[in-house]
Amino acid sequence: MSVPENFDHSRFGLLTDLVDDAGYQRSVDRFRSCGIVLPTFAQLADPSRIPDGIRSRLADIDHDAADPLNLFRVHWYNDLHGGVVDLPEHVVLPTELTGVKAPIVVAFGNRFPMIGAHKVLAAYACLVPRVVTGQFDPTEHRAIWPSTGNYARGGVAISRLMGCRGVAVLPENMSRERFEWLDRWVAHPDDVIRTTGSESNVKEIYDACRDLKRDPSNFILNQFTEFANHVGHHEVTGRALEDLYLHYQRQQPELRLAAFVAASGSAGTLAAGERLKSDHGARIVAVEALECPTMLYNGFGEHNIQGIGDKHIPLIHNVTNTDVVVAVTDRATNGLNLVFTTDEGKAHLVEEVGVDPTVVDQLRHFGLSSICNTLAAIKMARALDLGPEDMIVTVATDGSELYESEKQQLASERYPDGFGRPEAAATVNEHLVGADTAHVEVLDEVGRNRIFNLGYYTWVEQQGVEFSDFEVRRDQAFWRHVQGLAPAWDALIEAGFPPQATARFHDVRAVSYEQAGSLIKSTLKKSKVDAVRLMNELGSVFRANYREAQRLAEEGK
Repeated sequence: MSVPENFDHSRFGLLTDLVDDAGYQRSVDRFRSCGIVLPTFAQLADPSRIPDGIRSRLADIDHDAADPLNLFRVHWYNDLHGGVVDLPEHVVLPTELTGVKAPIVVAFGNRFPMIGAHKVLAAYACLVPRVVTGQFDPTEHRAIWPSTGNYARGGVAISRLMGCRGVAVLPENMSRERFEWLDRWVAHPDDVIRTTGSESNVKEIYDACRDLKRDPSNFILNQFTEFANHVGHHEVTGRALEDLYLHYQRQQPELRLAAFVAASGSAGTLAAGERLKSDHGARIVAVEALECPTMLYNGFGEHNIQGIGDKHIPLIHNVTNTDVVVAVTDRATNGLNLVFTTDEGKAHLVEEVGVDPTVVDQLRHFGLSSICNTLAAIKMARALDLGPEDMIVTVATDGSELYESEKQQLASERYPDGFGRPEAAATVNEHLVGADTAHVEVLDEVGRNRIFNLGYYTWVEQQGVEFSDFEVRRDQAFWRHVQGLAPAWDALIEAGFPPQATARFHDVRAVSYEQAGSLIKSTLKKSKVDAVRLMNELGSVFRANYREAQRLAEEGK
């Protein structure tokens, strides 16, 4: 099946053909003048495919710098300092901590560059298809990033690296750390728009974007409706998590991938589960806050699990392929954030619970939504009685460093006399050791259709999505088509500046450290004549490389 002809391809970012030659050419000109090269989805899924010339230059660039080459770090294979690793960095949570037999593997999202959160991948995935099809012109448009925090930060970062202006739209009561980061990165203070409320006030963000859209220079990149968000995680996150599973399966051949767990949020990350389900049979487990149980109970409310969204079903959520829904209370995530990041809490885990200190040290890489994902994995493992051969994979979307202000506020409000060993023990006993199986629903066809239908009110009635565009999403053939779009976008990226040309352009082997230590160094010691002769020779090498890069780029067009 293809996307129906009457489907609004442009609105939802599903175009694969060049629709504006002039806009596209302005983008290409801007990128070349600024030295901006776009990585393909295939390169982000497998960083070994990144040209050697680019990889060598990355070694000298801070992973948090506003440098266009950091686009090639928007993947799961970074360490904390921006180096490339063979396997995504992660932790395997032991039974002593989780209380369940099934191994729970948590991939660290705070290894992503600039923002320390995986949402920078979603931002790149959403903007690139708009650019390479000529819809978004960095010389004319402002990129508008509506979010409850990390996606907006990721969008501002990607905008800056891609030579355009980014605008963050997010609720005013999100964590202080989010706004401090934005203040440092935006081009102008007006590029941070604070809407009313907090995590539970997504509609207010939509309303602000509706007003912004009246200005044709504002281009709204709504992560809840941009299907490229789904594609990016299907291709990149799905591949990374698959690598983790296969790594452990080689050590334990009987190991099966039982489930992938992720909070709903924009539903982008859940797309990784689509790949893991189709290739390895994993269940897809969607998570939400118990204080706002939209999927479970058609409910509403307020909560503080920042980054997981609520009160609506994202348009890009493939609900009819979701297997389990779990709700987690913010009492648990707030409390365990204190346990995982205080000396008293960590000491309790090591000395009283018996958790390996190296594992406890890794828990600082868990933000609030990360703790939420982990608790949902535990609840689901208990509800389904999973055993040691049932591997569960989830993600720590960001780290605790983004919630220091939230931790301090919680500690002062809930524990005015201090958070010590007794408080840590009570929190662990209630939310880890004593985690129950309440608020876990294994979905059947009736349950899936119930949740799917709930989205009608947001998208058709409130946001003006055509009913046919909404309804086609029931069909899994539609999603398979969407998941197959990445190669088409990669082809458009490569047409602008092919990877072969990129590699040749950045080929600096002639002045490598090895050469500097031998030929160049020794020549400089001899005479000025020899030094000049060598400079001329090296100049010829680079001119030849640039001519070849030009030829390859022209062929790519």
